[in-house]
Amino acid sequence: MTSPLISPTSGGRWTPRLWGTLLVLCAAMFLDALDVSMVGVALPSIGADLGLSTSALQWIVSGYILGYGGLLLLGGRAADLLGRRQVFLVALGVFALASLLGGLVDSGPLLIASRFVKGLSAAFTAPAGLSIITTTFPEGPLRNRALAIYTTCGATGYSMGLVFSGLLTEASWRLTMLLPAPIALIALVVGLKLLPRSERERGQGGYDIPGAVLGTASMLLLVFTVVEAPEAGWASARTVLSFATVAVLLVAFIAVERRSPSPLIRLGVLRSGPQVRAQLGALTFVGSYIGFQFLVTLYMQQLLGWSALHTALAFLPAGALVALSATKVGSVIDRFGTARLMVLGFALMVTGYVLFLRIDLDPAYAVVILPTMVLVGSGFALTFPSLNVQATNGVDEHEQGMVSGLLNTSVQVGGAIFLAVVTAVVTANAPGGAHPSPQAVLDSYRPGLLVVTLVAFAGLLITLTGLRPRRGRPSAGPSVVVARSIPEEAERVAVRD
Repeated sequence: MTSPLISPTSGGRWTPRLWGTLLVLCAAMFLDALDVSMVGVALPSIGADLGLSTSALQWIVSGYILGYGGLLLLGGRAADLLGRRQVFLVALGVFALASLLGGLVDSGPLLIASRFVKGLSAAFTAPAGLSIITTTFPEGPLRNRALAIYTTCGATGYSMGLVFSGLLTEASWRLTMLLPAPIALIALVVGLKLLPRSERERGQGGYDIPGAVLGTASMLLLVFTVVEAPEAGWASARTVLSFATVAVLLVAFIAVERRSPSPLIRLGVLRSGPQVRAQLGALTFVGSYIGFQFLVTLYMQQLLGWSALHTALAFLPAGALVALSATKVGSVIDRFGTARLMVLGFALMVTGYVLFLRIDLDPAYAVVILPTMVLVGSGFALTFPSLNVQATNGVDEHEQGMVSGLLNTSVQVGGAIFLAVVTAVVTANAPGGAHPSPQAVLDSYRPGLLVVTLVAFAGLLITLTGLRPRRGRPSAGPSVVVARSIPEEAERVAVRD
């Protein structure tokens, strides 16, 4: 059943309350991305102030990823079972409290613990927020527009986080930890008034406790193993044993889900070609971009000597393109369908990554770096909203939280896995000696950039399969029906009815 909040005003415009609901959800998405990008720039200052080693600093980032990526499946299903509004608001409150504590602590372990709690809370706000959108806005132009705005808020938060961190760290790294707290509290207060109430799922099978335990344990161990593998060694006994344990847990999880009357993930949802392409697309899309951003940051700051703020401003054209496209991408999805836009978006990103391979020690920004930022930003603006629309369209309302959690898991696991792979490739090609030449360091980055390009190219090949015409159907028109919407006027009539 669709929430009464979706009723537009005359002329199809959204009501102020509907806009307010969307802005609350966008604020949470913005904060998730903002928090990830801000902490990276502040790490050197945190290490100097708290006396933390490089490995301890890594866990300030990894702790957040561990909590976020490990608990997303559980967070998505909890939203369906316990009520999306309740789960979202409670988790947002926890996020605000953890942000406050993170800015006040004077101990490395306590800071890492606060980061883990923030990641855990984001694992519940992200799928709950996405499923609130998909159950509040009907499938079609209204939902496509809402999802385009929602997903681009994440990209904007990531871009602005780099700029904010560069400015705030000049005063104190604690401000980067504290900034999300008041924003989250304001969103919480407004959300208590505006967010639509949702009924809890009434299932005969109860709660899938074994599936929740196995699914959460396997995701936590997978993320932990990937994060630790570059330091422990990919071929080390600990890493191999951890991956083997993950495989055993996943096999047990699948066996439980196939037999559970109320599974954490209904495996039948993965029989849908568009759904599988959306999940694999998210895995490769985010994995390639996170690896690219990591290498570009090293290149600009360590080799070119740019400041954190200078580096952030270099990324700004990509973020600006995403932000400016927020209200327009939905109508583009309505016209062309997600399959075509995903292919085009991946093609733009691959082209951008290939062009970046031209970098040297004295690049002309307008000629070498800016074209890549424009292409990557354009690809991001087209691909990320399309992935979200394709993953959530055609899914029953009571499974929206589950699918949202699965999509966000693909995003987080993809980022963690491919960032670890890129790091390992760069480390393996690192020049020897105490003082390697800048050119030798640059040469060690190129294999990592090639990996980024190949990962994005794999995503392009995956999405291309969505353009194949089905047997017995004409090749003209969109090939992925789930990505298309009914005509806008017909939908408005349906909403009014």
